[in-house]
Amino acid sequence: MYQKKIGRNKENQSAGITLILLGFSEYPDLQVPLFMVFLIIYLVTVLGNLGMINIIRINPKLHTPMYFFLSHLSFVDLCYSTVVTPKLLENLLVEDKTISFTGCIVQFILICIFAVTETFMLAVMAYDRFVAVCNPLLYKVAMSPKLCFLLVAASYSWSMVCSFTLTYFLLRLSYRGTKFINNFACEHAAIVSVSCSDPSISEKMILLFATFNETSSLIIILTSYVFIFITVMKMPTTGGRHKVFSTCASHLTAITIFHGTILFLYCVPNFKGSWLMIKVASVFYTVVIPMLNPLIYSLRNKDVKDTVRKFINTNLIRVNL
Repeated sequence: MYQKKIGRNKENQSAGITLILLGFSEYPDLQVPLFMVFLIIYLVTVLGNLGMINIIRINPKLHTPMYFFLSHLSFVDLCYSTVVTPKLLENLLVEDKTISFTGCIVQFILICIFAVTETFMLAVMAYDRFVAVCNPLLYKVAMSPKLCFLLVAASYSWSMVCSFTLTYFLLRLSYRGTKFINNFACEHAAIVSVSCSDPSISEKMILLFATFNETSSLIIILTSYVFIFITVMKMPTTGGRHKVFSTCASHLTAITIFHGTILFLYCVPNFKGSWLMIKVASVFYTVVIPMLNPLIYSLRNKDVKDTVRKFINTNLIRVNL
């Protein structure tokens, strides 16, 4: 009887709630232009990340730890964007912008999983570059297929722990009536803002997890690149230095964009009062960054560009025949 009562109380915490995603409804004249912009971004994201995964798969030369991690990064970016962008596009065109409470929570779970996974995937890629540059002779032994699999599995596993823990604290809050979410997606800050109970514990948990994830991943990244920089400076030829810096430049660009946005959004409390800033930052890391990553890694990567060129030439020859 006692357990049934607890179950009914938890159900009542979210019973009869209607959630409405406001998105960018305060700019009615921009709905269609924004739809076109986000649609183009999403199409480029899908084509770019699927293309990157396929290029890595078809070229045996790219079957290395670095590209193994890059293929997972592309998969995460593709899923990340797909969780958010279709609903964003729908709400830019339709009058009914409601989303079910269950749908909102599921979206938050997936957003959290892919955000945390990307955070540590970038850290894993930094460690991979460290081993490749600082211990090139032991690279194949150190970065064994088993270790690569474990690093990727650990990234996904920890992201699920973070996501489900934060979701648990969100579900302990009470939600009633019709609530307007002043965002285009079910972010943590947007969900707690519509709760009817004290969200302080949930807010402390998200700050704790975000700070831990950022700190630990940035320690790995910064430590790796400090050793890389020291090793590069000891190289006798400028050609070797240029090759290493060229290889690492794409990764450093992706790190700067992603972590800069996350730090701005979750680890700087002063900015949380501005919903416009939250929306802009959310658009950047959920919609724009998944589009930029395949472009960053392909435009500066000779092996990827050569594979794309060969793939296009092969298909053109087949068409002509």
